Amino acid sequence: MAPVTIPPTEEARTVFRRLGYAISEEDSEFVAERKWRRVRVTPLCADDAKKPESVLGEESDEGLRLRCFVTWMQCTGELREYLRSVKPPYDWAIIGVEEDDDEAFEVVHPDTTLAPA
Repeated sequence: MAPVTIPPTEEARTVFRRLGYAISEEDSEFVAERKWRRVRVTPLCADDAKKPESVLGEESDEGLRLRCFVTWMQCTGELREYLRSVKPPYDWAIIGVEEDDDEAFEVVHPDTTLAPA
């Protein structure tokens, strides 16, 4: 079991490979590509997810307008609310991964809401 103080870098790579993306290796951040999509992927530990200002950045030098933040499942809600409040200049999503189950992940979009019944 990985501690939540370590970013889920390997888990992020595993998720994107399972989704059919090719991965450009770069430190802990990487670019995932599939068809026309190029996504900058940023793994975040629990502390980063609570104070993400330093890792959010602007649109990247490569012109990537798609960003995905991968963090531990228990951190997704707080990170989502923060991103919604700052309205970054790119399209984003969050993938939450489980500490003890490398097969389990959940995609969180900016406007994930339940429609009224």
